[in-house]
Amino acid sequence: MQARIQTALRQLESTHGIRILYACESGSRAWGFPSPDSDFDVRFIYCHPPVWYLTLDEGTDTLNFPVDDELDLAGWELRKALRLLRGSNASVFEWLQSPVVYHEALAFRARLAPLLPAAFNLKAGLHHYLGQLRRGVEEDLLPDEIRLKRLFYALRSALAARWIRERHALPPMEFAPLRAGLPPALAADVDELLARKATATEKTTLPPPAALAAFLREEFAAGQAAREALPGSRPSHGAALDALFRELLVEAQAPTGGATFAP
Repeated sequence: MQARIQTALRQLESTHGIRILYACESGSRAWGFPSPDSDFDVRFIYCHPPVWYLTLDEGTDTLNFPVDDELDLAGWELRKALRLLRGSNASVFEWLQSPVVYHEALAFRARLAPLLPAAFNLKAGLHHYLGQLRRGVEEDLLPDEIRLKRLFYALRSALAARWIRERHALPPMEFAPLRAGLPPALAADVDELLARKATATEKTTLPPPAALAAFLREEFAAGQAAREALPGSRPSHGAALDALFRELLVEAQAPTGGATFAP
């Protein structure tokens, strides 16, 4: 899969005349609880030649492809990605923290990393993770059986929301550090479920664990109660992002010794 992903990224650059600046894993393989049959959720950020940006109408700013059993590949154009970062889109913050990086050019992540903690909007972030947790609480936990995959999605969202609510900080992407917020009484249950998920399929189900289900409901209620009290605005990094945008477009034109980047 590593070879397939690298080949796919090179083909994208050649076919679409783009420069991929960053590509990472964004799903359960990055979060830290994949199943043996989990697909690879590859997300990338790319730029066009400068002339692409010098038109009256903006072009398409996403690249999406059909998902197969192994690979889910999608990307955002650089300007779109930086605008979403400025607007505190949680997905961009997660991508830039991914422990699995397939490609990085021009020190892309390293240049953005110093801006992330202060640019993260706490209220918007909490809203995002509560939105993900809502499905777990209001839909997934209601039947007699829940997919193990969906249980971990809800648990990760609950812990990210708790991190924001208690620490007033950008939550980590990975599940392991998020576990610092897990009540000790639930640690053994979660360890057992993690071990089970490591050998289970994506469709494995189980009865909702009572204590864990109660924790998820409590976190959803606590997050809703805390949302309005959190600060919403953070210092604007618009000027810094504008400058970085221009720098990257110029630098992306420089010869790399590899694939060409041409209009």
